[in-house]
Amino acid sequence: MGYLVIALVVLVLFGRGKISAMMGEMGKGITAFKKGVSDSQQEIEEAASEGAKDVTPEAEKDKS
Repeated sequence: MGYLVIALVVLVLFGRGKISAMMGEMGKGITAFKKGVSDSQQEIEEAASEGAKDVTPEAEKDKS
């Protein structure tokens, strides 16, 4: 019941349009955050795969 009263007060103070715009901006922010996390994770995976390359000279590979 208390949450309903709080929601009603917020709706009266800010109005429907301002709350809608605020939620839209929050959604855009969450989307941008998820994209940033995904991009950084891809960069880490690429760096890890580059570090695991075999750099043994061909002459030493033939000896084994």
